[in-house]
Amino acid sequence: MKQILFTLMSAILMLTACSPAATATPVIDDGSVISSDDVTPPQPNPNPPSTNLQRGGVYLDSTDLLVLESYPLQFTLTLRGNLPTPCNHLKVDVAPPDAQNKIIVDAYSLVDPNTMCAEVLQPFEENVPLGGFPTGHYFIWVNGKQVAEFDA
Repeated sequence: MKQILFTLMSAILMLTACSPAATATPVIDDGSVISSDDVTPPQPNPNPPSTNLQRGGVYLDSTDLLVLESYPLQFTLTLRGNLPTPCNHLKVDVAPPDAQNKIIVDAYSLVDPNTMCAEVLQPFEENVPLGGFPTGHYFIWVNGKQVAEFDA
């Protein structure tokens, strides 16, 4: 009896393992069928829509000011750090220089509060182009801390 049951189970497993997987055929609203060659996989969105997102923090480890060899001089700020989760998206706002030549940079993250996400830090490195500036001495502040100064 055990041998018959074992043989029967083996036969069922072989039949299911060798059968082709069932696939759904995509259909467009007008009823036409499209092939799998016409379907493009979803691409990650580097700039998520701003609806229903909450502002979150970032953990900055380092900042570097890069001076590009051009005329007039162009400046780029490199930010390195971690986002609170892989579901957070980095956002950086750069304000034009104020009357004291302070350039205020606001680095933060956006996250959908309804998304389940692993609680693990997500490293990032972002180059933020600052552009060129008129002649003068400038100060760069990121999230309330002065991180660099330069002459243009």
